Amino acid sequence: MSDKSPSPEIAFDDFLKIDIRVGTVTRVEPFAEARKPSLKLWIDFGLDIGEKKSAAQITVHYSADELAGRQVAAVVNFPPRQIGPMMSEVLTLGFPDENGEVVLFAPDLKIPDGARLF
Repeated sequence: MSDKSPSPEIAFDDFLKIDIRVGTVTRVEPFAEARKPSLKLWIDFGLDIGEKKSAAQITVHYSADELAGRQVAAVVNFPPRQIGPMMSEVLTLGFPDENGEVVLFAPDLKIPDGARLF
């Protein structure tokens, strides 16, 4: 299946199993040990979830300086994944641009950290 083909139909209950939340990037560092150019993100998802780490291949469109304070969307209920020396705790979400580079998925208005996508 290509990225352009729709995925198979799922039940609404299956969608509800994926916990997508918004959070604010609190800290960013280069991820020099990653195989592909990446950044380490620390994202605050509010009191119930707290701060989580994510490794993201977003260096084409984003620099560390411009990401701090920005809200992003992430899947918060996948198991942590070891990426090089870092344990990535959430999957930061984005869409590919015309060249396949990541463009972050984020709200266009400020919303409370930890708010869930529905």
